[in-house]
Amino acid sequence: MITAATKVQDRLLQVILAPQITEKATFIADKHQQIAFKVRTDATKPEIKAAVELVFKVEVASVSVINVAGKVKRAGRRAGKRSDWKKAYVSLKPGQEINFAAGE
Repeated sequence: MITAATKVQDRLLQVILAPQITEKATFIADKHQQIAFKVRTDATKPEIKAAVELVFKVEVASVSVINVAGKVKRAGRRAGKRSDWKKAYVSLKPGQEINFAAGE
């Protein structure tokens, strides 16, 4: 039997798509103790906070969200557009950390 709690947990597991491992994300992680994630475009800040706490077993202090516009790309004469996506910067409480290199 599927309960409401199961549906909520399934939704939270689908909110985070991938961590952003870039030079900028690494710099921000070192300087501001924030981690960048690619998230669903319909995800809200409370959902992102709950999803990070559920998946990584850490305490989240705050969440900042950015809507990233897709780039316009050309292939010969044809112009196309990449999909828009959403990025979330998650600040962890002091003493908390997520180590992607260790495979946690």
